[in-house]
This record gives sequence, structure tokens and C-alpha cells, in this order.
Amino acid sequence: MEKHVYQTTVRVLYGDTDAGGVVYNANYLRYFEHGRTELMREWVCAYSEIEKMGFILPVTECWTRFKAPAVYDDLLIIETEISELTKITCKFSYRICRDEGNGKKPKLLVKGYTVHAAVTREGKLTRLPSDIITKIAKYTPGKVET
Repeated sequence: MEKHVYQTTVRVLYGDTDAGGVVYNANYLRYFEHGRTELMREWVCAYSEIEKMGFILPVTECWTRFKAPAVYDDLLIIETEISELTKITCKFSYRICRDEGNGKKPKLLVKGYTVHAAVTREGKLTRLPSDIITKIAKYTPGKVET
């Protein structure tokens, strides 16, 4: 099965760091969101289109494993993939690496995942529209539960 990984970059801003001079841990969730948003925009549709369909995809679960710190001005490579899909939920997996430059292999800093559930604006669980499931399923390895 072909693995589909979307890649984007972000530069660490000074405001992303804490008093210790490293990226504050919660900011990695923002980087995850950056990767997920750009993947969805490129491969499925923009989140604004999803909202127009009458539902949103809030995070219902997240996990992060920190391997090494990022600091101000690092160029981060965010790798995002869709790892699971059901009729209601979608799981995204992430790897954040530092671009070491000069042709060197990027250094893994953080890996993790987020799970999102389709809900109405009123907060009620709902099925993902079939056209969205079809688009997402093209990039999801293995079994897709529908």
C-alpha cells in the first residue's frame, strides 16, 4: 500500500519559545494543525468548505512524543498523513523534523497524532459526507471503516 505523506514547513518564531529558549510544548499542537490544515486544503478541501457543509472536526484525542527541542529560527518540516478513517472520525499522524541544511538528514524532534470527530455546530456527532470520505480514503492506508 502506498504511503501518502504531506510535507510543509514552518519557521519557529521567537514567540513560540518559552523562558528556556525552546519551543513551548503546546505549540507543537499548532504545528500539527498547520500540517493538517495544509494537507486538507491540498488533498481534500479547505476547512472553510467543511464548515459550510454544516459540521466541524474538533480534536477529540491527541498524543505527542518529544524527542529533541526546537529553538527560535529553526526551519521545521511537518510531515502529516491520514492514518485512520471511519464514518465519523479521522486520525492524522505527524512527524516534525528540523531541517539541518547542507544536505544533512532532518532531525526528528516530535511525533504524534490527533483524532477528529465530525460534529454539527450543536455538538452532535454526525457522519462525514460521503464525498469527503471518498477523498480522504484515497490517502488513507489500509482498511477504511465506513
